[in-house]
Amino acid sequence: MTKVAISAAVALSVLFFSCGENKPAEKAPVSYPTMKIERADRSLTTNYAATVRGCQTVEIRPQVSGILTEICIKEGDAVRKGQLLFEIEPAQFQAAYDIAQANVHSAEAAVSTAQLVLDSNKELYDEKVISDFELNTAKNDLSEAKAKLNLAIAQLDKASTDLSYTQVKSPVNGVASMIPYRVGTLVSSNIVEPLVTVSDDARIYAYFSMAESDMLNLVSQYGSVDDAIKEIPDVKFQMNNGEMYPLPGNIDAVSGTINSSTGAINFRAVFPNPQRLLRDGGTGTVIIPNDYKDCIAIPQGATYELQDRIFVYKVVDNKAVSTEIKILPNSNGREYIVTEGLEPGDIIVSEGAGLMKEGTVVNAK
Repeated sequence: MTKVAISAAVALSVLFFSCGENKPAEKAPVSYPTMKIERADRSLTTNYAATVRGCQTVEIRPQVSGILTEICIKEGDAVRKGQLLFEIEPAQFQAAYDIAQANVHSAEAAVSTAQLVLDSNKELYDEKVISDFELNTAKNDLSEAKAKLNLAIAQLDKASTDLSYTQVKSPVNGVASMIPYRVGTLVSSNIVEPLVTVSDDARIYAYFSMAESDMLNLVSQYGSVDDAIKEIPDVKFQMNNGEMYPLPGNIDAVSGTINSSTGAINFRAVFPNPQRLLRDGGTGTVIIPNDYKDCIAIPQGATYELQDRIFVYKVVDNKAVSTEIKILPNSNGREYIVTEGLEPGDIIVSEGAGLMKEGTVVNAK
């Protein structure tokens, strides 16, 4: 009996310990990083693709027709206002000027002669030697001579202007573009391509488009478009190679209408360009900063999205409570600015919100 009892006891012990080993172990609570909501200052940026234009870009075209006899600049040269760029064969225009000048001298002589005749006729009329008709004829002859003189002077002015047009000069300071013509080419005012384009790029304009919603956000923040232009901090420019342009600029103009095709509004930023680093026709990115004072900023990892709505998990009584929030549309890539849904002093899960669910026990760390 003793052996039987011992065997039974051993069997029961083995069974007891075997059952104990199969019982699942309790999972330890997961620790989640949390943060306490506080107000702070933040500066976020918004990027806009931009096209670069010179402050003043002028297409230089000939005002008269003729053979191009000299090109006085090289492509890419910096040119000054009034500098000679091209010369057009002047012979025919010089001849026209000389003829016009001779016509002026002839007309001046005719006026002098008509004046002498009139003066003489007045004396004869006073002596009753000639009639009213002859006196009035002399007056009319003088008027006609003066009119012809005025016409000759006008023709001389035109001939002088045409002659001056054979020397094509730059109307602005700037940089010369490529030159599609060569010496010996017949050029005229209706040529397809300009002789050269001169771009004044001591300052450059960066043109970009802003969505209507972004513009309305600016108006909401600053009060009006005009106030926004005045109050927006200096903007930056990222060049096409990814490098930041070293000098800041500012927004100085905005279009008065919305493009009905794109729903966007055109803006213009101006940048100083003393080293001519930015060139007309280039591209880049305008970066607009937005400064927010005393705002609520949270990590993007603290949020999750559901049906185009943004949520965070508040920690209430050590449990996760899903809470919808409203945020500003722009961000710095790391944080969101919260406009509704959170208050200073709230505790939220700061990472991994997308992996949690409602009611999860939060062991804060």
